[in-house]
Amino acid sequence: MVNIVTLQKSLVQILMKFNGVEPKKVEIEPGTVMNFWAPAKQKNEETQKPNVVLVHGFGVDGILTWMFQVLALKSHYSVYVPDLLFFGDSATAAGNRSPRFQAECLATGLRKLGVERCVVVGLSYGGMIGFKMAELYPDLVESMVVSGSVEALTESLSNRRLKRLGFRRWSECLMPTTVEGVKEMFRVGTHWLPPWIPNWIFKDYLEVMFSHRKEREELLEALVIRDEDFTPYHYHQRIYLLWGDGDKLFDLEVAHNLKEQLGDKAKLQCIEKAGHLSQFERPCAYNAHLKRILASLTAYEQLQ
Repeated sequence: MVNIVTLQKSLVQILMKFNGVEPKKVEIEPGTVMNFWAPAKQKNEETQKPNVVLVHGFGVDGILTWMFQVLALKSHYSVYVPDLLFFGDSATAAGNRSPRFQAECLATGLRKLGVERCVVVGLSYGGMIGFKMAELYPDLVESMVVSGSVEALTESLSNRRLKRLGFRRWSECLMPTTVEGVKEMFRVGTHWLPPWIPNWIFKDYLEVMFSHRKEREELLEALVIRDEDFTPYHYHQRIYLLWGDGDKLFDLEVAHNLKEQLGDKAKLQCIEKAGHLSQFERPCAYNAHLKRILASLTAYEQLQ
């Protein structure tokens, strides 16, 4: 029997290619390759569209996370969708698992693709990578849109969130080993998980979506830092927080705390009846918010 998740992925890839978005593997350094879904035309062949980089979270690779947003944005933006290291077709022989290393590789890959300035849209883990990239490369990241994420996952915040979710460690939540574990991951990630979804779909997901299990668990371990090692960064970029109002992973209390931490340049918008995976659960509402935000950010940058 055909694995439904493998079939879905193949169909999505065909759809993306039909719409002028294709995979491009970029050698970041010897032993490190990062895959990007990027405009099929070279930058000098494209009209001068603003660049938007969509950075996925920990659940699936880039194009499955952002397929609805790529289709919604491609007419007016040059859209780039990376697979972070150990997701999709990206991997490294290096031993570094830190968010900083992911951000450095992502920035290098974008520049090799000809991207000099961009808006970064980051979901969850991807938002943390986006924050780090904005800190390290302010000349590259002109502004950000962040969904269901934090600037850094400190031990105290990590412990509070895990306790509320009922897990001992993040790998139990995000790297399940059973069908029931996959179902629980989606329950956490969504506002409402339809009870009629058959178990064989979760079984198919379990079979194909957790490659590089050891390396991904190391990424999760490297994500949590000691409270005393974290100092909030003063970003010069404008930052929009686009949040599902039913996010269980990082709830609205986390969103409001993050907005206060980021200061006057941050704005918070909420999507009703949406969870952590709001871009997938309510794509039309998410896209409507995102389009308005990107239009406002583009207009702001043109005035500077």
